[in-house]
Amino acid sequence: MKVLLVGSGGREHALAWKLSRSPELEELHTAPGNPGIAELGPCHPVRPEDADGLLALARELDTDLVVIGPEAPLVRGVADRLRRGGIAVFGPSAAAARIEGSKSFAKQLMVEAGVPTAKALAIARPPCVVKADGLTAGKGVFVCHTQKELDGALQVVRGSGLVIEELLEGKELSVFALCDGTRAVGLVAARDHKRVGDADTGPNTGGMGAYSPVVGFGPGEVEAILDLVHRPVLAALAARGTPFAGLLYAGLMLAPEGPRVLEFNCRFGDPETQAILPRLDDGLLAGLAAAAAGDATGVSFASSEEAVVNVVLAAGSYPERGDAGTPITGVDEARATGALVFHAGTALQDGTLVTNGGRIFSVAAAGSTVADARARAYAAAEKISFEGMRYRRDIAADA
Repeated sequence: MKVLLVGSGGREHALAWKLSRSPELEELHTAPGNPGIAELGPCHPVRPEDADGLLALARELDTDLVVIGPEAPLVRGVADRLRRGGIAVFGPSAAAARIEGSKSFAKQLMVEAGVPTAKALAIARPPCVVKADGLTAGKGVFVCHTQKELDGALQVVRGSGLVIEELLEGKELSVFALCDGTRAVGLVAARDHKRVGDADTGPNTGGMGAYSPVVGFGPGEVEAILDLVHRPVLAALAARGTPFAGLLYAGLMLAPEGPRVLEFNCRFGDPETQAILPRLDDGLLAGLAAAAAGDATGVSFASSEEAVVNVVLAAGSYPERGDAGTPITGVDEARATGALVFHAGTALQDGTLVTNGGRIFSVAAAGSTVADARARAYAAAEKISFEGMRYRRDIAADA
């Protein structure tokens, strides 16, 4: 099978790594890719939002399946354009991707489907959560305990739509489901760390690290989450005439009264993907192709008993801004420890690997326990160096 993977981040590098191990894979191409992905197959300079460019490339490569990684091209209808052009795509239509593209739409859909979620508030009063309505790369959510925090959040999202919700307390959980429009097949659960600083301090980010498994959320518990959350939403979207075929990701808060949905995403999460995929068997490509064809009957994913911890190495100014052009050292030494080093924001400049983004690497390591995997991930992360590099020191410490 010839596959074209769309995207250039750490999630896409993890997907490329996993797809490259699939027995069904004949060729792997990526657009636009990054230096790490380029080690696995050719990269092509086509932007993820360039639907016509991707369609032309898919036809030129005689692609059997296009896998779209980021949310922005999905929300903008790139999958629709490719399907109209006769290309099989793993990723939802623009109409179905609204579940991530508009938080107000997602809230309305959850109420319609009877899915437990945070209560919407008509008036912003602390404590509460303020969310920008559109895409924000994971950085449009503001937890406001004080009036000062609330005033700051409203200043940031001023001029755009917003959603105000009750502030829920508890542990977070990420549950992914591969969907074919009507069916949902669960993957192993993971836990993300969103805040930039240790002990969950500082602003929200796209994610600073993740781990899997999560105690108390094995296959049976994941299946119960799918029944409670994913399948009712799939039914509601199908009833609207906009079936969801792709990866439906529920970000949950494990509140005292039970799981509550914080958000839905229409694609693989980043950085959870880097912690989940190393635990799965090599049947990912077959599953993606089945879902894209509209029939995931019989698809399942065996998972390793090993734990995986993923630590994000970010620019010193992240999440406010990224960094570009700073030389990077130590990647080979990190890999030599046995860890997986996924490129997230890198580039080659005159043959030298340099920074090119906010989150620069995801360093993932496996171990017999979460503690073992955590020690291995941090040992590898410490081998990598670039000026201003920052990372949380407490990823998976709660496990």
